[in-house]
Amino acid sequence: MHKPMLVLVDMQKEYAATASSAALGGVDAAIGNCRRALAHARRAGIQVAFVRWRAGSAFFQPAAPFSGWIDGFIPTRDDAVFERSCPSCYASAPFADMMALSGSRVVLAGFAGEAACLATAIDAFHRGQRVTFLEDASASHGLGEFDASKVHGVISRVLEIYGNVCSTQSWIASTATRRTARHESHV
Repeated sequence: MHKPMLVLVDMQKEYAATASSAALGGVDAAIGNCRRALAHARRAGIQVAFVRWRAGSAFFQPAAPFSGWIDGFIPTRDDAVFERSCPSCYASAPFADMMALSGSRVVLAGFAGEAACLATAIDAFHRGQRVTFLEDASASHGLGEFDASKVHGVISRVLEIYGNVCSTQSWIASTATRRTARHESHV
């Protein structure tokens, strides 16, 4: 059985900076859970991929003040890094190729749930890949009269059609090896 691949989507300051019009409310808890998922993946030897948005719009421009990585989410040389210009991570041809070759299960965390995470989960499903969405390691924007929390709850239920939805802690527990579990109990 193939190991999962943790895919961190759009861990860019644009979503966390209150001065940004793309900022997500209540994003701190999701960022904290992304940190936990990333730390666990690195301890457990789970491959990590960072996929970021680089679009021809006012948002996510490389020279923009909020385009950089959120503190603590700078990829290491062992991580894969991809860029895309459409919501799904599979819009990046190198990402799609890597996932096709690896046969990995996709574990999604990051932003924004209602766009990038949903589109990626649907694309993974259509490619026959198993998806796990860490619902507490993601956040969504409000849509119309629906606030961000309500939208994220609905998106999480919709994602259950395409894969597994769970908490970060559940995923960590389900992927912890004995060695990793012993190490974490001493930390």
